[in-house]
Amino acid sequence: MSDTDNTNPTDDDGRDARHKARMVRKKDVIDAKIAAAQTERGVIVITTGNGKGKSSSGFGMVVRALGHGMHTGVVQFIKGAFPSGEEMFLRRFPEVCDFHVMGEGYTWETQDRARDVAKAEAAWEIARGMLRDPEIGLVLLDELNIALKLHYLDVDQVIADLLARPPMQHVVITGRGAPPALVEAADTVTDMTPVKHAFQQGIKAQRGVEM
Repeated sequence: MSDTDNTNPTDDDGRDARHKARMVRKKDVIDAKIAAAQTERGVIVITTGNGKGKSSSGFGMVVRALGHGMHTGVVQFIKGAFPSGEEMFLRRFPEVCDFHVMGEGYTWETQDRARDVAKAEAAWEIARGMLRDPEIGLVLLDELNIALKLHYLDVDQVIADLLARPPMQHVVITGRGAPPALVEAADTVTDMTPVKHAFQQGIKAQRGVEM
Protein backbone atom coordinates (compact mmCIF):
# COMPACT_ATOMS: atom_id res chain seq x y z
CA MET A 1 0.00 0.00 0.00
CA SER A 2 1.40 3.40 -0.95
CA ASP A 3 1.72 6.34 1.46
CA THR A 4 -1.09 8.13 -0.43
CA ASP A 5 -3.51 5.19 -0.28
CA ASN A 6 -5.68 5.72 2.79
CA THR A 7 -8.02 2.83 2.02
CA ASN A 8 -8.43 0.58 5.01
CA PRO A 9 -9.85 -2.90 4.29
CA THR A 10 -11.27 -2.92 7.79
CA ASP A 11 -13.27 0.23 7.03
CA ASP A 12 -14.65 -1.43 3.88
CA ASP A 13 -15.65 -4.48 5.87
CA GLY A 14 -17.44 -2.30 8.40
CA ARG A 15 -19.23 -0.34 5.71
CA ASP A 16 -20.36 -3.53 3.99
CA ALA A 17 -21.62 -4.95 7.27
CA ARG A 18 -23.56 -1.77 8.07
CA HIS A 19 -25.04 -1.78 4.56
CA LYS A 20 -26.15 -5.40 4.93
CA ALA A 21 -27.74 -4.66 8.31
CA ARG A 22 -29.67 -1.72 6.86
CA MET A 23 -30.87 -3.79 3.91
CA VAL A 24 -32.01 -6.60 6.24
CA ARG A 25 -34.07 -4.09 8.22
CA LYS A 26 -35.41 -2.48 5.04
CA LYS A 27 -36.40 -5.86 3.59
CA ASP A 28 -38.33 -6.68 6.77
CA VAL A 29 -40.27 -3.40 6.46
CA ILE A 30 -40.99 -3.84 2.75
CA ASP A 31 -41.95 -7.50 3.14
CA ALA A 32 -44.42 -6.54 5.88
CA LYS A 33 -46.01 -3.91 3.63
CA ILE A 34 -46.28 -6.37 0.75
CA ALA A 35 -47.87 -8.95 3.04
CA ALA A 36 -50.39 -6.37 4.26
CA ALA A 37 -51.41 -5.34 0.71
CA GLN A 38 -53.85 -8.13 -0.11
CA THR A 39 -56.60 -6.23 -1.93
CA GLU A 40 -56.75 -6.93 -5.66
CA ARG A 41 -58.87 -4.62 -7.83
CA GLY A 42 -58.66 -2.17 -10.68
CA VAL A 43 -57.01 1.16 -9.90
CA ILE A 44 -57.24 4.71 -11.21
CA VAL A 45 -53.82 6.18 -11.98
CA ILE A 46 -53.32 9.89 -12.74
CA THR A 47 -50.22 11.55 -14.17
CA THR A 48 -50.52 15.33 -14.07
CA GLY A 49 -48.35 18.43 -13.63
CA ASN A 50 -46.41 20.69 -15.98
CA GLY A 51 -43.50 18.35 -16.63
CA LYS A 52 -42.90 16.17 -19.67
CA GLY A 53 -43.77 12.47 -19.58
CA LYS A 54 -47.45 12.24 -18.63
CA SER A 55 -48.72 10.67 -21.84
CA SER A 56 -45.48 8.74 -22.27
CA SER A 57 -46.05 7.14 -18.88
CA GLY A 58 -49.65 6.33 -19.79
CA PHE A 59 -48.67 4.67 -23.04
CA GLY A 60 -45.95 2.76 -21.22
CA MET A 61 -48.66 1.27 -19.01
CA VAL A 62 -50.68 0.35 -22.11
CA VAL A 63 -47.69 -1.55 -23.50
CA ARG A 64 -47.11 -3.17 -20.11
CA ALA A 65 -50.73 -4.35 -20.02
CA LEU A 66 -50.42 -5.72 -23.55
CA GLY A 67 -47.35 -7.63 -22.45
CA HIS A 68 -49.51 -9.35 -19.83
CA GLY A 69 -52.04 -10.36 -22.49
CA MET A 70 -54.63 -7.75 -21.50
CA HIS A 71 -57.01 -6.05 -23.91
CA THR A 72 -56.56 -2.27 -23.80
CA GLY A 73 -58.36 0.87 -24.92
CA VAL A 74 -57.07 4.37 -25.64
CA VAL A 75 -59.11 7.55 -26.02
CA GLN A 76 -57.17 10.73 -26.78
CA PHE A 77 -58.80 14.02 -25.82
CA ILE A 78 -57.52 17.35 -27.23
CA LYS A 79 -54.70 15.80 -29.27
CA GLY A 80 -55.25 14.73 -32.85
CA ALA A 81 -53.75 17.25 -35.25
CA PHE A 82 -50.97 14.80 -36.16
CA PRO A 83 -50.37 11.11 -35.46
CA SER A 84 -48.01 10.30 -32.60
CA GLY A 85 -45.46 7.50 -32.55
CA GLU A 86 -47.58 5.72 -29.93
CA GLU A 87 -50.64 5.83 -32.17
CA MET A 88 -48.76 4.58 -35.23
CA PHE A 89 -47.33 1.71 -33.19
CA LEU A 90 -50.47 0.65 -31.33
CA ARG A 91 -52.65 0.73 -34.44
CA ARG A 92 -50.65 -2.29 -35.58
CA PHE A 93 -52.49 -4.31 -32.94
CA PRO A 94 -56.21 -3.52 -33.40
CA GLU A 95 -57.23 -6.89 -32.00
CA VAL A 96 -55.84 -6.00 -28.55
CA CYS A 97 -55.87 -2.18 -28.49
CA ASP A 98 -58.91 -0.07 -29.34
CA PHE A 99 -57.40 3.30 -30.27
CA HIS A 100 -59.52 6.43 -30.72
CA VAL A 101 -58.14 9.90 -31.46
CA MET A 102 -60.99 12.28 -30.72
CA GLY A 103 -59.40 15.72 -30.49
CA GLU A 104 -58.43 18.08 -33.28
CA GLY A 105 -55.38 19.66 -31.73
CA TYR A 106 -54.42 21.90 -28.86
CA THR A 107 -56.93 24.55 -27.85
CA TRP A 108 -54.75 27.43 -29.01
CA GLU A 109 -54.81 25.82 -32.46
CA THR A 110 -58.50 24.95 -32.70
CA GLN A 111 -59.71 28.30 -31.27
CA ASP A 112 -63.31 27.03 -31.25
CA ARG A 113 -64.61 26.21 -27.77
CA ALA A 114 -68.03 24.97 -28.89
CA ARG A 115 -66.44 22.50 -31.31
CA ASP A 116 -63.89 21.42 -28.70
CA VAL A 117 -66.71 20.74 -26.22
CA ALA A 118 -68.58 18.66 -28.80
CA LYS A 119 -65.44 16.65 -29.56
CA ALA A 120 -64.80 16.06 -25.85
CA GLU A 121 -68.38 14.89 -25.32
CA ALA A 122 -68.09 12.49 -28.26
CA ALA A 123 -64.79 11.21 -26.86
CA TRP A 124 -66.37 10.60 -23.46
CA GLU A 125 -69.14 8.53 -25.03
CA ILE A 126 -66.50 6.23 -26.48
CA ALA A 127 -64.65 6.18 -23.16
CA ARG A 128 -67.89 5.36 -21.32
CA GLY A 129 -68.36 2.36 -23.58
CA MET A 130 -64.88 1.11 -22.69
CA LEU A 131 -65.55 1.70 -19.00
CA ARG A 132 -68.54 -0.64 -19.25
CA ASP A 133 -66.63 -3.44 -20.98
CA PRO A 134 -65.16 -6.03 -18.57
CA GLU A 135 -63.06 -7.48 -21.40
CA ILE A 136 -60.92 -4.32 -21.47
CA GLY A 137 -58.31 -4.60 -18.74
CA LEU A 138 -56.77 -1.14 -19.01
CA VAL A 139 -58.12 2.14 -20.42
CA LEU A 140 -55.92 5.15 -21.14
CA LEU A 141 -57.75 8.50 -21.18
CA ASP A 142 -55.03 10.71 -22.58
CA GLU A 143 -55.34 14.46 -21.82
CA LEU A 144 -58.70 13.98 -20.12
CA ASN A 145 -57.49 16.31 -17.36
CA ILE A 146 -57.32 19.18 -19.84
CA ALA A 147 -60.90 18.61 -20.98
CA LEU A 148 -62.01 18.65 -17.34
CA LYS A 149 -59.90 21.68 -16.45
CA LEU A 150 -61.52 23.64 -19.30
CA HIS A 151 -65.00 22.44 -18.25
CA TYR A 152 -65.64 20.63 -21.52
CA LEU A 153 -66.99 17.74 -19.44
CA ASP A 154 -68.74 17.48 -16.08
CA VAL A 155 -66.22 16.17 -13.56
CA ASP A 156 -68.90 14.62 -11.32
CA GLN A 157 -70.32 12.59 -14.20
CA VAL A 158 -66.83 11.50 -15.25
CA ILE A 159 -66.04 10.32 -11.71
CA ALA A 160 -69.36 8.50 -11.47
CA ASP A 161 -68.63 6.64 -14.71
CA LEU A 162 -65.11 5.80 -13.55
CA LEU A 163 -66.33 4.39 -10.23
CA ALA A 164 -69.02 2.30 -11.98
CA ARG A 165 -66.49 0.49 -14.21
CA PRO A 166 -65.80 -3.28 -13.92
CA PRO A 167 -64.03 -4.03 -10.64
CA MET A 168 -60.80 -5.35 -12.19
CA GLN A 169 -60.42 -2.67 -14.87
CA HIS A 170 -57.54 -0.18 -14.56
CA VAL A 171 -57.80 3.41 -15.82
CA VAL A 172 -54.89 5.75 -16.55
CA ILE A 173 -55.65 9.48 -16.91
CA THR A 174 -53.15 12.04 -18.14
CA GLY A 175 -52.94 15.80 -18.62
CA ARG A 176 -52.14 18.97 -16.73
CA GLY A 177 -54.43 20.38 -14.09
CA ALA A 178 -56.14 17.28 -12.74
CA PRO A 179 -59.23 18.51 -10.83
CA PRO A 180 -59.08 18.02 -7.05
CA ALA A 181 -62.22 15.84 -7.06
CA LEU A 182 -60.62 13.49 -9.60
CA VAL A 183 -57.38 13.37 -7.61
CA GLU A 184 -59.42 12.43 -4.55
CA ALA A 185 -61.13 9.60 -6.45
CA ALA A 186 -57.86 8.19 -7.83
CA ASP A 187 -55.68 5.52 -6.25
CA THR A 188 -52.28 6.66 -7.53
CA VAL A 189 -51.39 10.24 -8.51
CA THR A 190 -48.05 11.52 -9.80
CA ASP A 191 -47.31 15.20 -10.37
CA MET A 192 -44.65 15.66 -13.06
CA THR A 193 -42.38 18.58 -12.10
CA PRO A 194 -40.33 20.24 -14.87
CA VAL A 195 -36.64 20.87 -14.26
CA LYS A 196 -35.35 21.50 -17.81
CA HIS A 197 -36.84 21.09 -21.28
CA ALA A 198 -35.09 21.17 -24.63
CA PHE A 199 -37.82 23.41 -26.10
CA GLN A 200 -36.73 26.19 -23.74
CA GLN A 201 -33.35 26.04 -25.47
CA GLY A 202 -34.92 26.47 -28.90
CA ILE A 203 -34.82 22.76 -29.78
CA LYS A 204 -37.85 21.67 -31.79
CA ALA A 205 -39.97 18.65 -30.86
CA GLN A 206 -38.17 15.47 -31.85
CA ARG A 207 -39.63 12.24 -33.20
CA GLY A 208 -39.35 9.46 -30.69
CA VAL A 209 -39.09 11.90 -27.81
CA GLU A 210 -42.00 14.37 -28.01
CA MET A 211 -44.04 12.87 -30.85
